[in-house]
Amino acid sequence: MINTLTQVQLVRTNMERSLKTVEADPMIERQTEYYRDNIRNIKSTDDFLADDRIYNYAMTAMGLEDMIYAKAFMRKVLEEGVSENTSFANQLADTKYRNFAEVFNFERYGSTTTSFSRTQEEIVQKFHRQTLEVREGEQNQGVRLALYFERRAPDITNAYDVLADRALAETVYTALGLPQAFAMSDIDKQATYLEEHLEFDKFGDAEYLSEFLNRFSALYDLSQGPQAGTSPTLAVFGNGNGIVQMGEGLLSSIQNFRLGGF
Repeated sequence: MINTLTQVQLVRTNMERSLKTVEADPMIERQTEYYRDNIRNIKSTDDFLADDRIYNYAMTAMGLEDMIYAKAFMRKVLEEGVSENTSFANQLADTKYRNFAEVFNFERYGSTTTSFSRTQEEIVQKFHRQTLEVREGEQNQGVRLALYFERRAPDITNAYDVLADRALAETVYTALGLPQAFAMSDIDKQATYLEEHLEFDKFGDAEYLSEFLNRFSALYDLSQGPQAGTSPTLAVFGNGNGIVQMGEGLLSSIQNFRLGGF
């Protein structure tokens, strides 16, 4: 198994080809064909929850596959929508639920909800990307974390956006070389530290993001020791394993990574 840094760079450099490989998988093709053919027939929250293939596809695409079983929970997310600040989705720390309710906004748009591109081809694209991340994670969870962070980076505006998402937080903790005990400290103190050591307004900059992901990838392998595909704090992603051999070039390259605040 190649090291995390090399694999992340390979996937990111060849993202279009990687996604096409996922899209061409026969099982993925069948799932996607069903979604494309039937999503327009979904006119309400009841319709959405009643069609398991549509529901499962959409939940996976939006990164909520681990909550597929919780239909009562997701019904509340959808029925209350996001129009009111006090709605269920707006009160949840994890912004993925609010994003889901914004895309499948039956509360506001009713039967026309699935006529928008965001519920059609955009969900298909998200499903393919999510599937790619999961498959990479089966070989190395560090790669999945890096790809997930890259996808979410444009939406990260402050430290609390990171701390509300276990996978984003794991990535940042590793990139900053923070011990596991840091995650148990006061949340506001964590936020203050992250704000001092990262420039959140620059995560939209390709060069800054690449430097961050390179730093994370190299330090991830170092933090994992011989089991670089495994992380005890990655319950959100499941388990991974693998042996990584780290050469002197990789170790010395860490010294070249610089982020704002360092």
